[in-house]
Amino acid sequence: MDWLDFFQSITDGLLFGSIYALIGIGFTLIFGVMHKINLAYGAASIAGAYVSIAVAAYVPLPALVTFLIAAIGSGAIAFLIYLANFRFIPLASPLATLMATVGMLILIDEIVVHATDGMPQPYPALFADIYIEWGDFGLRGDLIFIFVLSLIAMVVLMFMLYRTRLGIATRAVAQQPVAAQLAGISLDRTNALTFVITGLLGGLAGAMIGASVGVLSPLLVVPITVKGLIVCVIGGLGSIPGAIIAGLAVGAFENFFLAFRGVTERDMYVMLLLFVFLVFRPGGIFSRSVARD
Repeated sequence: MDWLDFFQSITDGLLFGSIYALIGIGFTLIFGVMHKINLAYGAASIAGAYVSIAVAAYVPLPALVTFLIAAIGSGAIAFLIYLANFRFIPLASPLATLMATVGMLILIDEIVVHATDGMPQPYPALFADIYIEWGDFGLRGDLIFIFVLSLIAMVVLMFMLYRTRLGIATRAVAQQPVAAQLAGISLDRTNALTFVITGLLGGLAGAMIGASVGVLSPLLVVPITVKGLIVCVIGGLGSIPGAIIAGLAVGAFENFFLAFRGVTERDMYVMLLLFVFLVFRPGGIFSRSVARD
């Protein structure tokens, strides 16, 4: 591998890593607000993308509208996950909610498998026929679009968190839920809206995965869930900036070893990266100092 191949693989990985950043943000936002992990999040993201192509099979839609329907579909599924796995389970039972989301992940995956007979489904892409070249170096148009769309989604999310009443309520519930209730903030409403927002991001990420790869497959559910958790841990649990940086870093790291060592060893090195962080920086990139009361 020469320097051009190295730079090309890193650049493509950074562009694709924006999808991992969105998935990581979803895990991080739910953990930051409820201090719980939703393992069904990746499944909801892919399921939302399947909803969009199911609608497109009956009504011809532009690719951008298909992306929007994927986000809406995933948001609706995320709300149902909140009702089934979090709303009526006591907050003092974290293991119960964790195992409930494992069951929901398997359920969603099985529904997708039975609905599609386990066969990959083609997914529409935007700007797939565009390739920008500078000598031997080039950029795929669809990856550029995915990166820009991810940045727009991140900017909108940060604006919502820091410039709207919902964002203030979300941050209040994350920091001091009891004080937030005393101030008149509904925990159930805030938590439900947080799930819907993360579902919108996840559906957008699921659609971008399908568009970049060209197909959707039930086999994507587990890898996306694992990559999202890795990004969440490396970035620092509860840190949205950390999830963004970690998502881009994991994408670049993964694509480099994909080009350097092949697809069979790609995930192995990503797991090794997680192991290094757990040993030397277990709190992640933006770790917070923890002190006993």
